[in-house]
Amino acid sequence: MTARREVWITGVGLLTCLGEGLESVWSHLERGDPPPYDDKSFAPYVVHPLAPMSFDKQIPKKSDQRQMETWQRVGVYTAGLALSDAGIAGKPDLLDHTDMIVDAGGGERDIAVDTAILSGMRKVAEPAAFLNERLMRDLRPTLFLAQLPNLLAGNISLVHGVVGSSRTFMGEEGAGVDAVRVAQARIAAGQSELTLVGGSYHGPRWDVLFSFELTNSALKGKFAPVWDRGPQGGIAFATMGAFLVLESREHAQARGARPRGRISEVYSDRNLRKPGDIEASLRRQFAAVAPRVEHAHAAVISGASGLEPATSAELSVLKEFGLPVRNAGTYIGHGVDTQFAANIGIASAVLEHGKLFAPAGSGDSGATPASLSQVVVTSVGNWRGEGLALVTRAE
Repeated sequence: MTARREVWITGVGLLTCLGEGLESVWSHLERGDPPPYDDKSFAPYVVHPLAPMSFDKQIPKKSDQRQMETWQRVGVYTAGLALSDAGIAGKPDLLDHTDMIVDAGGGERDIAVDTAILSGMRKVAEPAAFLNERLMRDLRPTLFLAQLPNLLAGNISLVHGVVGSSRTFMGEEGAGVDAVRVAQARIAAGQSELTLVGGSYHGPRWDVLFSFELTNSALKGKFAPVWDRGPQGGIAFATMGAFLVLESREHAQARGARPRGRISEVYSDRNLRKPGDIEASLRRQFAAVAPRVEHAHAAVISGASGLEPATSAELSVLKEFGLPVRNAGTYIGHGVDTQFAANIGIASAVLEHGKLFAPAGSGDSGATPASLSQVVVTSVGNWRGEGLALVTRAE
């Protein structure tokens, strides 16, 4: 059996409400400044928007920007940040064999059409028939197909010249976990040398908030840290982009690239979310990774969203495992598909700086371990999907 290869993180691109780039995000997390959020524009919902910015640095052609929606611009821009951080931007000899795995949601809906349909359904005798008729008549045929993650991947290829193999994932937090899992596994098995993986999300928009209002999942009213949102809980959706450049150790060393960290293991799971299912899933994953975790030198970055009962279920397992815990979602909000890659990027900053960022909320606990060298990154989806990655310092 061929030995599995080390998988290094050689590039991180982040775009969040805390700013652009890993160091900007880290500076805010380290200080523990109150997170920027907006409880007015989409009241009663609380969201984390991007600060005003220009996309020109990574998407120089205005014509390219105009044909992209916000979530696509955020994704293409953030992918460029990751490629630049890895030192492969603008280098065709490397980009020609850079593979790509994109995870993202669908495109932005036509709010005017949705509003008209919902209003009309209240006035007719047969709402289901009315809905089918209006959907076929009012929605553009390309509305959904043209806005799959495939389109984001295509725009990254066109703007940045990434032309290796391409895969796209769709399915909220679970898609984000599996995108990283597959990227890591392919490099470890020798099927890829260099992969760009990640996605983008644009949460502060009415169609997203309406969709999650149907399940009473969006945070409303008053902002609170992820761990302290009460029995109902709620998600503060964010605009966020997160991409990682993953690379085999041998390939990175041959071109003199520095590692930001190493992804040693990635696990994913899915269950019916009956009482106890989340806890059982996380316990299985922690048991699988436990032999490689050095408790005296490890910590956890949780991907908990604030939604209950998933958030409390995750916290109960984290307490059993006994490592110091931090949740970045209080600061950057929740980016659904994008959250896992964002937290892995932040984990690499934690390892580089050798310390945890400032706690926020009752579930953040424990001081920085002596000689911090490992971070366990978790993800518990708002509806389905649990995941875990072990990120270690690369030597």
